[in-house]
Amino acid sequence: MSGPGRPDIDRAYLVCASQRSGSTLLVESLRVTGVAGRPAEFFEYLPDTSLPPQSPDWFVGVHDPAIDALLAPVRPGRPDTRDAQEWRDDVRGQGVGENGVWGGKLMWNQSTLLCHRVRDLLGGREPLLREAVEAVVGVEPLWVYVHRADVAGQAVSMWRAVQTQEWTAGASDRDARAEYHLGAIAHLAEYFVAQQRAWEGWFTREGIEPLRIEFDELVADPTSTTARVLDVLGLDPTLAPPPPLRRQGDARSREWVARYRDEAAEHGYPVSTAHPDAVPAAES
Repeated sequence: MSGPGRPDIDRAYLVCASQRSGSTLLVESLRVTGVAGRPAEFFEYLPDTSLPPQSPDWFVGVHDPAIDALLAPVRPGRPDTRDAQEWRDDVRGQGVGENGVWGGKLMWNQSTLLCHRVRDLLGGREPLLREAVEAVVGVEPLWVYVHRADVAGQAVSMWRAVQTQEWTAGASDRDARAEYHLGAIAHLAEYFVAQQRAWEGWFTREGIEPLRIEFDELVADPTSTTARVLDVLGLDPTLAPPPPLRRQGDARSREWVARYRDEAAEHGYPVSTAHPDAVPAAES
């Protein structure tokens, strides 16, 4: 069993993505169907703090006081005291629905942490990523790959979020104080190109053909996109809901993206996943 009073996991899917790629819109749409489990980003929480990565974590190795001054302050956390078995039971139990369907989301930058956490389940042996996922979920999931070719827009969205800690739509005083910074956006754009290339390389090496969903397709018609995932899972596609989230991008985002694209052309910074000079992320 997945845990006391919880159903066994019969089917599973894992949304693979990078931050600000539209994956939250897809996951929330699947969640509200009531039949696609209770998907969440279970693997983002750091054992030392029980919190997701915070704003400075996205700029490790970047030494720019102007960027540091714009980042949201670090919140205190507390260590995660669960052992590996308790952690796995929580992930399984929190993601599974009453019909035995489990859903989750994994970003490439979380894959190493996931493998480390699974190590104690395997007698101290460090697993590869696919083995780690199966050790947690118990079955081979449907791999759903959400990607965003426009890393200029993706990086601008992330830069606003790490300054403000506003991850969904809704104006606030904090967002009004966010400032444009070319170097910060370029660093994040390079990071997202590397993450997406890492996913593509991993799928190829593993012989996996994931269910591919592009950002533009998703935001243009979230209901139809969600219905496609449900159909592949063998669930009722007519349960796909209207979009449960409003798109966060606005006129300010478009202004920053246009500005970044102009400046990126001068400096050779990436604006899309086709950029030839991005450095691949480490493989897992």
